[in-house]
Amino acid sequence: MAAQVPGAFVADTEAAARYRARRRYLAGRRILLPVVAVLVLLFAWSESIKLFDIKPFIAPSPQAVAAVLYERFGILMTNLLPTAIESVLGFALGNLAAIVVATVFVWRKTVEEAMFPVAVMINSIPVVAKAPILVLLLGNGMEPKIAVAAIICFFPTLVNMTRGLRDVRPEQIELMHVLSASPGEVFLRIRVPNALPYLFSALKIAASTAVIGAIVGEWIGSTQGIGALILQATFNFDSPLLYATIVVGSIFSAAFFGVISLVERRMLRWHTAHKE
Repeated sequence: MAAQVPGAFVADTEAAARYRARRRYLAGRRILLPVVAVLVLLFAWSESIKLFDIKPFIAPSPQAVAAVLYERFGILMTNLLPTAIESVLGFALGNLAAIVVATVFVWRKTVEEAMFPVAVMINSIPVVAKAPILVLLLGNGMEPKIAVAAIICFFPTLVNMTRGLRDVRPEQIELMHVLSASPGEVFLRIRVPNALPYLFSALKIAASTAVIGAIVGEWIGSTQGIGALILQATFNFDSPLLYATIVVGSIFSAAFFGVISLVERRMLRWHTAHKE
């Protein structure tokens, strides 16, 4: 039985304590720095209003926006709900479709050569041009908003997932062949784990763009939602409500992004550990 090296246990304990302290420091920093940045921006916003004597109907003060957030919280949340549903469903639908298509592209290069230019052309069409077409095709309910959110999520995830599935080291493939692995085993054990970091990079982008897609879809034709409330506030020259609505949409988008980032850290500990 090997003898215990004197002081090894103490050294390991100290190293573990330093590691935990660093984790706490990094976690606190990730929270503190954005909070400080937001406070600085709010202070600069408030002082700019006073310094340049900007009229309230052009740009309200942070205090006026905060008052609207408090007084009309119910209306804001009522309109946030359909936008949130459209964003989440569009996010799920668009990314699922992108993952499936990327898998087909990797398995069949001919399909990629035929269909990828089509995907590029569709992606090049402005969202405001796609939305009316989808309203005509799908009606004026939630369906076209979900479709807009899905389409706007689709292309970045398609590109990243395709690259991730293909960007594997040749020696990994050779090792799997030596072990007599089937193509399916190579895909699941090598390509999919390798593609996950690429996928989550795309998902974090899609978390924000899905909200944008849902809001743009609501501009075309909707009586409820963040997009509809933005139009209503704009037409009524209700600047505090306009800014408050934008703040609510931005907070939801940031929260959505945060959820995806949290899932990424949980699922890809092996990939994120070396960054901390």
